[in-house]
Amino acid sequence: MPDREARYREARYRETLFPDDLYIGLMSGTSIDGIDAALVDFSPARPTLIGHCYQPWPEDLRDKLKKLAHPGENEIERLGQADIAVAQHFADAVSELLRQTGVDTARIRAIGSHGQTIRHRPDAASPFTLQIGDPNQLAEQTGITVVADFRRRDMAAGGQGAPLAPAFHAAYLRRPDENRVVLNLGGIANITHLPADPTQPVIGFDTGPANTLMDAWILTSLGRAFDAGGSWAAQGEVVDELLQRLLKEDYFQRSPPKSTGPELFNLEWLRQQLVNSPEIAPEDIQATLCALSSQSIIRAIDQYAPDCDRVICCGGGVKNPLLMKQLQRGLELPVETTAAHGIDPDQLEAMAFAWLARQTLQGLPGNLADVTGASHPVILGGIYPA
Repeated sequence: MPDREARYREARYRETLFPDDLYIGLMSGTSIDGIDAALVDFSPARPTLIGHCYQPWPEDLRDKLKKLAHPGENEIERLGQADIAVAQHFADAVSELLRQTGVDTARIRAIGSHGQTIRHRPDAASPFTLQIGDPNQLAEQTGITVVADFRRRDMAAGGQGAPLAPAFHAAYLRRPDENRVVLNLGGIANITHLPADPTQPVIGFDTGPANTLMDAWILTSLGRAFDAGGSWAAQGEVVDELLQRLLKEDYFQRSPPKSTGPELFNLEWLRQQLVNSPEIAPEDIQATLCALSSQSIIRAIDQYAPDCDRVICCGGGVKNPLLMKQLQRGLELPVETTAAHGIDPDQLEAMAFAWLARQTLQGLPGNLADVTGASHPVILGGIYPA
């Protein structure tokens, strides 16, 4: 009880220092395409987005980050350098966001920084997850308190360390009149099931790839970072034999809680699956990868959210009309984006980390144990004062 009272007093003291309830969320996902920065006001009953900016990663740094996702030579030196570089770009994104919105640094209570994931091994003998973007540098360069390293405390409590956004999805999008699924179509797809019945637990997990395999395949085949509008996949035909082989991956058969990343779903994994299929046209492989994403998502929703009334999508995958059409056809449910609920699909995840920073400063848990598999709710992250 004394610890809880002390956290309450600290939260009230912070409110006297910061009459506004403004937080910044920083997010860069497994696609490693760029940084989303969101400025959020939590003083209204519903969180209000004040501003958002997006900054793509420089190509050379993006390549370095992708290489760090896999074992290689001189890793510690490369990791240390990337840790500082990521923090500098995060700080630049914060500065640009504040410039665009005209909000003074002194009004921001904290930055919630997800960091850039370079390894996520929740099923290792000694489970670990690693996000870089030194929060000490970020706090020093911005002059704003930073909350970071959110995932490892959940993992210390026996959880997967992911996904963490479902707690915010539940706070922002849960409704008593409708069973909903929030579907994030980033590099990896994850779902959050929001039952209308408040006595039923929220569940969520990574279903498998959304964009990561399609991005990797078009990059190696055509030199493009992503399949704009799904146009290349639309030129191909789904190879059902290959699709069924891909869907036999053990990860898809496992029960949640579970989480994954490009450590599993990467080009090497795909090439192993293609060993016995050397004659498939590249565009047909792309079409099959799009079908893999949609089918694995549909199966997950059918199995774990069979009462779903509506699917609400966010993330870069909403810009792929082929993927969205396949989801709509396969689910036979309303499939829409978060834009229908007042927020751009590219901004929801960054807003979630602003919310998580607020939870931490208020001494409140940020994880959902039913989602991550942690033994109990925990306060997430470390605080790095301005």
